[in-house]
Amino acid sequence: MSFLWGVMGGPSAGPQPSGAETIQKLCDRVASSTLLDDRRDAVRALKSLSKKYRLEVGTQAMEHLIHVLQTDRSDSEIIGYALDTLYNVISNDLEEEEQAEVSTQFYFLGDLGMLECQPISRDCDTDKFLFRMSWKHAASQLEFDFHVRWPGVKLLTSLLKQQGPQVQQIILVSPMGVSRLMDLLADSREVIRNDGVLLLQQLTKSNAAIQKIVAFENAFERLLDIITEEGNSDGGIVVEDCLLLLQNLLKNNNSNQNFFKEGSYIQRMKPWFEVGDDNCGWSAQKVTNLHLMLQLVRVLVSPTNPPGATSSCQKAMFHCGLLQQLCTILMATGVPADILTETINTVSEVIRGCQMNQDYFASVNAPSNPPRPAIVVLLMSMVNERQPFVLRCAVLYCFQCFLYKNQKGQGEIVSTLLPSTIDATGNSVSAGQLLCGGLFSTDSLSNWCAAVALAHALQENATLKEQLLRVQLATSIGNPPVSLLQQCTNILSQGDKIDRRGSKVQTRVGLLMLLCTWLSNCSIAVTHFLHNPANIPFLTGQIAENLGEEEQLVQGLCALLLGISIYYNDNSLENYRKEKLKQLIEKRIGRENFIEKLGFISKHELYSRAAQKPQPGFSSPEHMMFDHEFTKLVKELEGVISKAIYKSSEEDKKEEEVKKTLEQHDNIVTQYKKVIREQDQELEELKQRITTLMSQNEQLQATVTQQVSQIQQHKDQYNLLKVQLGKDTQHHNSHGDTFQMNGIQTEEVSKLKEELEEWKNKHELLQGLIREKDFLIEKLKSSQLEIGTTELSSQNSRSDGLEHNNELQKSEVKALSEEKESLKQHLDSSSSTVAILQDEKIKLQQEVAESKKEQDDLLVLLADQDQKLSALKIKLKDLGVPVEDEDDIESGDQGDEDEDVEEEEQD
Repeated sequence: MSFLWGVMGGPSAGPQPSGAETIQKLCDRVASSTLLDDRRDAVRALKSLSKKYRLEVGTQAMEHLIHVLQTDRSDSEIIGYALDTLYNVISNDLEEEEQAEVSTQFYFLGDLGMLECQPISRDCDTDKFLFRMSWKHAASQLEFDFHVRWPGVKLLTSLLKQQGPQVQQIILVSPMGVSRLMDLLADSREVIRNDGVLLLQQLTKSNAAIQKIVAFENAFERLLDIITEEGNSDGGIVVEDCLLLLQNLLKNNNSNQNFFKEGSYIQRMKPWFEVGDDNCGWSAQKVTNLHLMLQLVRVLVSPTNPPGATSSCQKAMFHCGLLQQLCTILMATGVPADILTETINTVSEVIRGCQMNQDYFASVNAPSNPPRPAIVVLLMSMVNERQPFVLRCAVLYCFQCFLYKNQKGQGEIVSTLLPSTIDATGNSVSAGQLLCGGLFSTDSLSNWCAAVALAHALQENATLKEQLLRVQLATSIGNPPVSLLQQCTNILSQGDKIDRRGSKVQTRVGLLMLLCTWLSNCSIAVTHFLHNPANIPFLTGQIAENLGEEEQLVQGLCALLLGISIYYNDNSLENYRKEKLKQLIEKRIGRENFIEKLGFISKHELYSRAAQKPQPGFSSPEHMMFDHEFTKLVKELEGVISKAIYKSSEEDKKEEEVKKTLEQHDNIVTQYKKVIREQDQELEELKQRITTLMSQNEQLQATVTQQVSQIQQHKDQYNLLKVQLGKDTQHHNSHGDTFQMNGIQTEEVSKLKEELEEWKNKHELLQGLIREKDFLIEKLKSSQLEIGTTELSSQNSRSDGLEHNNELQKSEVKALSEEKESLKQHLDSSSSTVAILQDEKIKLQQEVAESKKEQDDLLVLLADQDQKLSALKIKLKDLGVPVEDEDDIESGDQGDEDEDVEEEEQD
């Protein structure tokens, strides 16, 4: 242990060994020691030497370290030392001269964490050492032991930095390889979680397959949660790392972008851009975080993405309020310049080609007194030469995106230049006035930006090109106004005579691009241009001269403008017919020379740069020459102009006929497009109205349902009262049932009255019969006594006959007596029944009185509910919902029932 004591810094006798010798002794100790403590101390000593003696440790100790990882994996401490040592050896955080001494390649092979490290010396390709480190066997340690997992994460991150594609491919084919690495984001130890983010950054670089797997392993949710936990833009470097990882997952990956949108993660980006009133004193980290957040938004709406994907993300950003939040930053005060510039670029791409977003942006006002449109405020910065160059470029890009495929916005801009809409009071400045001011200022960059911005207002819009011909400018006091077209050509012809700040070529290039855009596909504008006799001689003179390289670009654009004047010429001016202009070219320039000068444009380096992407990407103002949309126009016209120069008059006539036919067809198509746009607009309005009506309908339906429920409750309460009365009534679903039930009870009372009257009549009839029978019985008794006294004293011979008569009379009297008794019993029964009925009548009258009182209360409630229900039915009818109208029938039935009740009560 004496040599190890010397390595660890203890006292030792004799000369000190060199670094290589010490490392060799430590390696021997690792290889030969049987005690785990000795091997652990030796590996710890190698770790301490690995940063300073990276080459020696890498060449001598690599095999022993790998062997330790294989044999001593049960001891987390020695495994941690070995992983740290390997990380120090392969880490590129070293001086350049040390990195030049050795090139170490590591290949991550096998199933789920099988790592093979192969150091290859430049001097000897045959000396290869294969070392394996199995993460499968160390999985439990990697999951729980900090001293193993953390150096393991750092080691794998370093491997990905140096041999990214190879390691990515091996992890990709490893079962659950990516999933296990994703678990790092859920680690409760922040240092491991944070380094896990760095590992995933390296893992997802330039590998779409891994990016998709990571995204579907819930990476978006986890990363957004971390950003929120760390404080969004106010967070530290962890937020920055998460944003860089999100960019890796989303940039140029359409599948992940769609998954991000469909998962409603765009909505979670809105809190990132919430800024306060006081925006001074932002930390550098906050500026970095916010800059990355803005870039992440731009990744989702980049013009290079598929149009459908970009459009859906733009709409989602509007509906969730993200665009509104960005416009708030745009108009806020105290925002750092680079954040403001990037915000302008972000807003530009969020509104580009999206009519809904463009309309909203047009409505945004700056918080000034009086309020000014945001577009006007931005244009003021664009034509202000004191503003930073990158900011002016961003404003131009924003203006271009606002007008991209936005004929409505183009019309609004051009209308601010027309005489009928100019504010004569001069109290407010318009977008058109700012563009004209920039177009004719003495700052060449303002000239170029204003010319390009105005060209975008005319892009693919023949109607506005014609309207712009009406614009008149007052050049000086006492002189008549001149047209905007003539003023542009006047400035162009003056050339170097005007003292300007910046590149004079830049001003002429901007004006020529504006004129080419203006005259293309607009014969009336070509006629106005040719009507000025100085224009054609100026163009031919510029093209015919032999100028320097800087002026060749101007010559090419002059050739393009002259070619447009020929190709779109309607031959309305006799002196400038197509054939005469071509003869002029042949005489003064030469056809071949003209075609050569025309080709100067597309061969220019700055033309190629501008054609790559819509956003102006210029390193300096001097490089600001071409606009992206103009490069498309050049590509479209260069070929047809070259052919038109060589065509004969007969071919021109045929082409003219074809062109007229095409123009007629285009006019028809334009009309149909206009009709379709109007119909689309009406359809959109109707959809919005339907949405509103459906919402109202749902509310009304809910109210109706509530009212019906309340009515049903009242019906149930009434039915319960009816059951308590013990009467059988018919159940109905409508509120008219209440009146029918009331009618049934009234009928029952009437029937009881009729029955009572009937019993009274029967009682009186029986009384009369009894009186008649009594009278007959008394009469028979008296007659019997008289017969008995007279005939008993007379003849005995007649006694048998009289006896027979007496028997007859007795039987008759008996029968009458029995009938009398029966009638008396019947009368007693009737009297009892009448008494019972009278008692029941009294009880029923009391119950009916109580029921009527309760019904009156219910009727008040039902009347109130009926009024509400009628109002709801009227609203439903207005909404076009079919409603059964039974009010008249029910009211009629109710009236009839009320009349019957009144008649019965009168009876």
